[in-house]
Formats: sequence, C-alpha cells, structure tokens
Amino acid sequence: MGMIQLLLVAMGLMAFMVLGYLAFSGPSVAKESARRLQAVRYRHSESTIDRVEAQLKKAVAARKPKMHQIAGSESRVAALALRLHRTGKGWTLSQYLYASGGIALTICVLMYLKTGAALLSLGFGLIVGAGVPHMVVNSAIKKRYVNFTTKFPDAIELLVRGLRSGLPVTETLGVIASEVPGPVGEEFKSITERIKIGKTMEDALQDTADRLNMPEFSFFCITLAIQRETGGNLAETLSNLADVLRKRGQMKLKIKAMSSESKASAYIVGALPFTVFGLIWFVNPSYIGGFFTDERLIVIGLGGLVWMSLGGFIMGKMVSFEI
Repeated sequence: MGMIQLLLVAMGLMAFMVLGYLAFSGPSVAKESARRLQAVRYRHSESTIDRVEAQLKKAVAARKPKMHQIAGSESRVAALALRLHRTGKGWTLSQYLYASGGIALTICVLMYLKTGAALLSLGFGLIVGAGVPHMVVNSAIKKRYVNFTTKFPDAIELLVRGLRSGLPVTETLGVIASEVPGPVGEEFKSITERIKIGKTMEDALQDTADRLNMPEFSFFCITLAIQRETGGNLAETLSNLADVLRKRGQMKLKIKAMSSESKASAYIVGALPFTVFGLIWFVNPSYIGGFFTDERLIVIGLGGLVWMSLGGFIMGKMVSFEI
C-alpha cells in the first residue's frame, strides 16, 4: 500500500469517527438548562428589559406559524435555486449546472494535456468546476446585499414621510416599489403584488424576509410586528430604525477600512506560493513536475495546501466582525 492510499485510509477513518461522534453525541445538557433558565427568567422577572425581550419573542413567534419552514430547507436543489434567486441575475439551475460542467471539463482536459496525470486532472477539474461558479454566485449575492442595504434606509424614510402625510402602509409600500431603484424596489414590488392577490401584509413581508435572509429587512419586519402588537407611533419607530441602519452601515464601512491593510497582506501572502509555483512551472516544467508524479511530493503538497487553508481561514475570522 502506497503513501497516498495510507493517507486516504487515515482521512476516511477520521471522517468516520467525526460523523459517528456527531450522530451519537445528542443535544447539549448545558445549553438545554440555560434555555430553560432563560425562559423562567423571562416569565417571572420584574425587569423592564426582560419584559420587552419577552414581548419581542412573543411578537416574532406570532408572525410565524407552528409548522414554519425555512426557505430553501426542502432540499439542496431548493437551496441552490434560492441562492441563484438572491443574485437577482435570473440565472437558472440548468445554466448553473452547464457552467459548472463546462468549466470542470475544460480544466480537466487542459491539466491532463499538460501533466498526463488522469486522477489529479479529474480531481482538480471537479474542484475548480464546483468552486468557481459558487464563488461567482457568492460575489453576486454580496453585491446585491450591499446595494439593498445602501438604499433600504432611504426606502424606510420614504415610508415614514408617507405615514406622516396620512397614507396607509400598503399604499406607501407601492410608492417605494415605484420610486426606489435597484433591489429594494424589486423586493417591495413583489410584496405589493402578493398583497394585491390576497396575502396579508405580514405574510408577504415574512416571505420576502425568508427569501432575502438579511438582518436589516428582518429588523423592519419585526418593527412592524411589534407596532401592531403594542401600538404607538409607527412613523417615529421606523425613523429610528432608519437611523440605526445608517449607523450600522457606517460602522461596517469603518471596520472594512481599518481591516483593509490586514486583508491585503493576507491576500498577497496567500497568493505568493501559487504565483511562484505557476511561474516556475511555466519556465521549467521538469524542475517542479515531481509534484504531479512523486507520491511523497504529492502528500507534501496536499499538506501544505491544508495548512495554508487553515491559516487563511483563521486570518479571515480575525478580521470578520458581526455588526
């Protein structure tokens, strides 16, 4: 048995042990006890903050039915279709699969013609074919998310002005759909269309919140739900929400500016080994060709990729902040 076979067997045994532990470990007793103590605290506390949190949880629970199903949780195909919908590009599942298969086949053929290693070419082609479309979809989702969060406070302020002028909420949502450009107008247009065909405003907002999965829009939906439960000045509440969302966006930009130097250093350090490897392979393929044929060099190369991936993951977590 060669080095690669031993490495694969060891990785398979480790994966089997991890899966067995996850399957038979069961729920955490400490987390369950903490959840029950928190429920008791909300039920019997005299604190105003605890009562507000309990009322918030009650309002959120009232918006969702008992058998509420998270969007995209039916299957992996449904989750992928939801991700493609979040891009706003109109891409279909068939186009995504054709693009992935075409990229994988092209990379596999080119790598095999260059190296002559069939298994390595097949594995690398599959990784690139699955990874590149996934990264493109992620980039499109993030771009649409940024465009949505940029215009969303303006949409809320437009809603506030409509409420203060005496318009009902449903008509003001239609004004937002026609006046605000970009993904905000598209989503509010879909909300107004659902309301016109007979859905309640709460259900239409909940469907959009599940599909978008954005904290900012969830804040908006929860604010409307709490106002309907408790009453009060909705225009003032939404005005405060718009101010909070603007400050949240400013804080994100500030953190991005402060961590940009560290991210640039991480990108340069992470890309340098691959760049040097590619340049040496282009100038003198025989000098570095052993990494595709010698089992020892293949194992060393895979180990280096694993350690570099761990380092990149840790650096990414160090500069990632939740606001």
